[in-house]
Amino acid sequence: MVNPVSSQSPQLTTEGSQQSGMGREDFLKLLVAQLKHQDPLKPVENTEFVSQLAQFSSLEQTIGINSRLDLLALQSKGQSNTDAVGFIGKKVNVAGSTISLDSSGTGAPISFELAGASEKTNVVIRDQAGNAVRTLELGSRTAGQVTLRWDGKNTTGISQKPGNYSVSVEASSADGSTVYVAQKTVGTVTSVSFDRGYAVLTLDNGVTAPVSDLLEVQATSK
Repeated sequence: MVNPVSSQSPQLTTEGSQQSGMGREDFLKLLVAQLKHQDPLKPVENTEFVSQLAQFSSLEQTIGINSRLDLLALQSKGQSNTDAVGFIGKKVNVAGSTISLDSSGTGAPISFELAGASEKTNVVIRDQAGNAVRTLELGSRTAGQVTLRWDGKNTTGISQKPGNYSVSVEASSADGSTVYVAQKTVGTVTSVSFDRGYAVLTLDNGVTAPVSDLLEVQATSK
């Protein structure tokens, strides 16, 4: 004798949900079994049956919506990747603290933004080993973007080797409180990679940054 199937409405989930939930096929099998083996003395109430059909309809709609959202996300990602490739060859500012010193003798640009006015502003330049090679004391600065050029020399006036250097900015206001600093790295985009699941820019100074760290794209000089 087959035991009556409980008339309690099953829990539904969309495809890809946790295994504890029920998918579309499981729901249909349980519904058919429930109708086939229900207790003749206690048949499924019409309202409960309609409720179960409504749940199935809702499940179908949710699966369809999720499929369309996945398609839109894929299309949007493809468009974003195409846009990122367009940055190749352009000079950009990205969030970061690395600067590149070349052998031209013209030094290296430094750029950062102050959230408020500063009374003391010091820029410390370090080599790849972490040694401080130069400290630039800029004094007081107004809030906003600050740009300057390091001449490529250390504290004693000796020219440093070409390569990447890190920059840290320390700024404080007149009352001694710390002023927030947003640092930037300037370079030309040489390539774009997507192996991390999102676009990553590689600059000519060796710096890599996700496209979300892009702060400014400068016009290409003619």
